[in-house]
Amino acid sequence: MVNNAALLAALSALLPRALAQNNQTYANYSSQGQPDLYPETVATLTLSFPDCEHGPLKNNLVCDSSAGYVERAQALISLFTLEELILNTQNSGPGVPRLGLPNYQVWNEALHGLDRANFATKGGQFEWATSFPMPILTTAALNRTLIHQIADIISTQARAFSNSGRYGLDVYAPNVNGFRSPLWGRGQETPGEDAFFLSSAYTYEYITGIQGGVDPEQLKVAATVKHFAGYDLENWNNQSRLGFDAIITQQDLSEYYTPQFLAAARYAKSRSLMCSYNSVNGVPSCANSFFLQTLLRESWGFPEWGYVSSDCDAVYNVFNPHDYASNQSSAAASSLRAGTDIDCGQTYPWHLNESFVAGEVTRGEIERSVTRLYANLVRLGYFDKKNQYRSLGWKDVVKTDAWNISYEAAVEGIVLLKNDGTLPLSKKVRSIALIGPWANATTQMQGNYFGPAPYLISPLEAAKKAGYHVNFELGTEIAGNSTAGFAKAIAAAKKSDAIVYLGGIDNTIEQEGADRTDIAWPGNQLDLIKQLSEVGKPLVVLQMGGGQVDSSSLKSNKKVNSLVWGGYPGQSGGVALFDILSGKRAPAGRLITTQYPAEYVHQFPQNDMNLRPDGKSNPGQTYIWYTGKPVYEFGSGLFYTTFKETLASHPKCLKFNTSSILSAPHPGYTYSEQIPVFTFEANIKNSGKTESPYTAMLFVRTSNAGPAPYPNKWLVGFDRLADIKPGHSSKLSIPIPVSALARVDSYGNRIVYPGKYELALNTDESVKLEFELVGEEVTIENWPLEEQQIKDATPDA
Repeated sequence: MVNNAALLAALSALLPRALAQNNQTYANYSSQGQPDLYPETVATLTLSFPDCEHGPLKNNLVCDSSAGYVERAQALISLFTLEELILNTQNSGPGVPRLGLPNYQVWNEALHGLDRANFATKGGQFEWATSFPMPILTTAALNRTLIHQIADIISTQARAFSNSGRYGLDVYAPNVNGFRSPLWGRGQETPGEDAFFLSSAYTYEYITGIQGGVDPEQLKVAATVKHFAGYDLENWNNQSRLGFDAIITQQDLSEYYTPQFLAAARYAKSRSLMCSYNSVNGVPSCANSFFLQTLLRESWGFPEWGYVSSDCDAVYNVFNPHDYASNQSSAAASSLRAGTDIDCGQTYPWHLNESFVAGEVTRGEIERSVTRLYANLVRLGYFDKKNQYRSLGWKDVVKTDAWNISYEAAVEGIVLLKNDGTLPLSKKVRSIALIGPWANATTQMQGNYFGPAPYLISPLEAAKKAGYHVNFELGTEIAGNSTAGFAKAIAAAKKSDAIVYLGGIDNTIEQEGADRTDIAWPGNQLDLIKQLSEVGKPLVVLQMGGGQVDSSSLKSNKKVNSLVWGGYPGQSGGVALFDILSGKRAPAGRLITTQYPAEYVHQFPQNDMNLRPDGKSNPGQTYIWYTGKPVYEFGSGLFYTTFKETLASHPKCLKFNTSSILSAPHPGYTYSEQIPVFTFEANIKNSGKTESPYTAMLFVRTSNAGPAPYPNKWLVGFDRLADIKPGHSSKLSIPIPVSALARVDSYGNRIVYPGKYELALNTDESVKLEFELVGEEVTIENWPLEEQQIKDATPDA
């Protein structure tokens, strides 16, 4: 832990060395996936609040809680010297000791629980925080309320840690980049493959949950939505994310790579956004004024005093390896002028003074960025002792953890992919052969970006607590090729009533800084599963990990009785898995990624960002455009019961005039594109014998509305219904907003086209409904013209 005085001393000592460095000093970031971050960047600081009662700032407007938050921040920043301004443009800001302004750490993590907090290590309070499942699993539950509740709990725990000086007031979350390529190492962090509807819904619920509502007067915690934009490659084929230039059409940028960020800025009012490592069409994201000004602020209405943070060392990467700037001071100037306010790194604090002396930036531009940060801190109650969240403490961490929402998220997200009736396990099953590299998983279940959890219940522990006699054998490793453990695994299977294999992938296979090279099951796991299937006992396979693996051989093997996807299920993961297997809880999750055949990723390169099939090597990307046959579709998921879905009464001839929809009054909707065209309604009857929740995905397709090529289908709504008892029914109601029916033209404009459409419920399309839009095509979102794409902020140009 570092205090502000020590941080200032360290910065001063390192400044000459930093100024002397050049491009050759550093690793080749064109191929190296992880940046070499300075200790000052990664420091976990001891934090405190300014003293507005007795400190030097007590008579400054910043301490007047009745004044406007921007005016308060401006009054504070007006006292800064140029040096103090520049030093506070970094994530590990030293504050201003002479003003009694403490140091502050912008970089706090909260992807699925607190990380980078000052956790206590000697017992007592603040040793842990709740570790929820990874977002890829939570989102599979199709439960908006659950997402919001998780974010709300995380923010409560964050404020409790903050009040103890152990955490900041903003977080580098959520990660909402679309999980386009199954090879991507960070797909587990995201809400999946559907970037428009599902990811936007997740974005809205997470941000409003973490911030305490939609742009509340008193912010709870400030969200930093990331990574903007076109970021979904870590290190593929020796090509690093730090220097990757994503070539993306305006159509695909608008349709897939940015709508979740629009939702964050316009609807959820995220107070912060992170620009990504990569370039897009030749311009690094953190130096891209088209992204950070034209789109974010001018088109989408990002809060005027919201701030942009770079990913860690991404400002330096503008220079090396992107070569967009000729030196570090030029990289700093380019990024600041483009709209990057805070550098998670040392390029700003060490080089902005050079930029200023050279006339590349002005004091006013530096002041604007630091003011944006402190304006948010004012909204967060940083200067207000009587802020409503300043009383939260350890008891609130304990209380919110006890709600057991981590368990609920895991149970609700688990997906049943195959079942011949073996699941739930028969009451006659008393002994289980528990086999595989995930069988005794603990921290494995947390995924990445996690801190200490209050407990970690492994599948092995959960199976024993569930009353089973467990014969446990590892069998093999995740990527192992040794068969030395096979014999013991087979022997355990033979003396058990049933076999449960837990394997797949984990963070040794998919991780930040490294993409996968294929999507086959790694190592010799399939060989072991094949031998287990020949034992003649019921065999259940749990496929774990965030990204999908090709399970076609398991799908086709009749001796593999059941297949379950379990993701990264968090601190209660073992209990959640065995409650599903035993039938204590019923599964209702759905895949939010496509499970492709293994050869898919070898047909075209991962750095091909084009979504539409090209008629050559690229067969199309995501369920919307893929022209091949998936192993399991996006939206796949089975139940322990059967449901009979019937269409509720709708007019036989459903026609809607495009202009009338948008011109009709719709109270309660701030934005016209959110207006529902109509509400799809269906009756869902549990026609089986097991009480179960029900999940729905509603898709739409067209073959004549707008220009070809036409998508296979796309998601326009989803919902989750609570447990339905056998013989009982519930009503499913899904409003379909105007924006969900829009398509994107080649210029990036979102247009609602007249034509015939068909709705289909879930992947089995159990209910279909046709409707027609008549009238003129209506543009609901104009994409800025190509000529406006890059307002070059590079002083060298």
